[in-house]
Amino acid sequence: MRTGKLKRNDPESKDPYTESMRESIRKVEETREERIESEVPMMNADERDEVLNKYHPDYKESGMRPLRAGPNSGDEMPLELAELLEAYPAVDPSSVDLTKVDHEVDVLVIGGGGAGTVSALWAVKQGIDPEDILIATKLRHGDANSMMAQGGIQAADREKDSPAAHFLDIVGGGHYANKTELAKALAKDAPGILQWHEDLGVMYDKNEDGSMKALHGGGTSRKRLHSAKDYTGMELMRTIRDKARNLEIPVEEFSPAIELLTDSEGTVTGALLYNMETEQYYVVRAKSVVMATGGFGRLHIQDFPTTNHYGATADGLVMAYRAGANLRDMDSVQYHPTGAAFPEQIVGLLVTEKVRGSGAIPVNREGEAFVYNLEPRDVEAGALIRECYGRNNGVETPTGMKGVWLDTPMIDMMHGKGTFEDNLAYIYRLYTRFGIDPTEDPLLVFPTLHYQNGGIEINKEGKTALEGLFAGGEVEGGVHGKNRLMGNSLLDYNVFGKRAGISAAKRAKEVGWGELSLKHAEKYSDQLDDAGVDEDRRSPMLVPEYRGEETLSRSIDLL
Repeated sequence: MRTGKLKRNDPESKDPYTESMRESIRKVEETREERIESEVPMMNADERDEVLNKYHPDYKESGMRPLRAGPNSGDEMPLELAELLEAYPAVDPSSVDLTKVDHEVDVLVIGGGGAGTVSALWAVKQGIDPEDILIATKLRHGDANSMMAQGGIQAADREKDSPAAHFLDIVGGGHYANKTELAKALAKDAPGILQWHEDLGVMYDKNEDGSMKALHGGGTSRKRLHSAKDYTGMELMRTIRDKARNLEIPVEEFSPAIELLTDSEGTVTGALLYNMETEQYYVVRAKSVVMATGGFGRLHIQDFPTTNHYGATADGLVMAYRAGANLRDMDSVQYHPTGAAFPEQIVGLLVTEKVRGSGAIPVNREGEAFVYNLEPRDVEAGALIRECYGRNNGVETPTGMKGVWLDTPMIDMMHGKGTFEDNLAYIYRLYTRFGIDPTEDPLLVFPTLHYQNGGIEINKEGKTALEGLFAGGEVEGGVHGKNRLMGNSLLDYNVFGKRAGISAAKRAKEVGWGELSLKHAEKYSDQLDDAGVDEDRRSPMLVPEYRGEETLSRSIDLL
């Protein structure tokens, strides 16, 4: 008998759902059998465009503005990101002594998540001594969105599938705005990445005959989503981090980079790190630098909650842009269709697309299915927003937030009792902690800020426009165009973490040490002066501030 969860039919337990929510759930239950027998058809191209234009946050003009300085001057992007990019360096260049070098390495990796760790591993495979690599990370090694990913990783490794079909799904889902060479590399490398994971010991879900289980993801034409229950990101990160630790690759934890270092030609030659405990800086000289800092979810674009980890504050974009790197597709943000909308304690946390891929259908307060459950993510998110605020068919929580039901009991009804708990263990545990059993009751969901579609522009080898700087993972842009499909983020950080690591290692073998300066930061500050930017604005933002005006007004500084 299971313990540690509240049962709705237990008279001593309190129902977490309000009476009005429970009334709506009864309507969901009444229509469930009918929905199992039929499904809402996929939208055509015109219907998708209408939903996106009217309801997706990216199309809300008041949420964007053009940049006034730097290589992407004039490009539209979210207000919150523009504020960080148009900001002065957090450190005064004149106060930094660059003559004392604390670390001198062949390859400096900025970021200790999936892409950073993968790039370090492949730099070693390319012949760089582990001692000549340094991973510098803001939090602990592995504290990253890579650890938090749930649903799975795409790879065309079956007879009736192919990298060509995967490529077509990638560019179709990205609204044909992808950088073609990157989308091609993503699809082409995928089967090899899966084999590498197998060799490392990743425990993917398998059938009794040893073949890999696979599901559909939104916007995919084949079943190619491979997973480890709904802990896929954690399983991958555990495995590659263990490999890095076994190789004894040095890691500086709680020491984020705050500024790149360059020579007089603009070549990246290292970085300035900041120890968050001692508040001192470290100077790192490197022959190659890999940027792998992840995304910007903690900027809470347009005030959306987020699935992202605490350190996802766009540091890599800020540093690379200030040094002269190009950004692309920064007008595109991914809002995952199914973020938790209730209970309040978990609002914004991810309810993986694997739940819909397993058969759960989004339904409104009347128990009506209103959208095909596996539309591309931006279309699905737009449809959920439309149902709540365009058609006023959402379910309201006690705090006033609206959402729609994700009819999770359908999964066990369709596939057999125990399927949900076996394949979606994380979601099961998350909700039963609050007295909600997803096998008995639906879950209330609403779109949540999930992924940074754009980023630092790279080529297929992971090189940026700046000599000496490479990038991989969510910080880079061009792979996904204007929308990423499920399962391509874990694949992205493996493919381009690998390619960036190999390229960085090759360069490190061919070049000598460069001079260290912060002249690029001074030049960018001059551009901000010319644009009339407030001098009090500083970046990068190392951690978000959640204390609120009232709390801050009563804070005191004891140091």
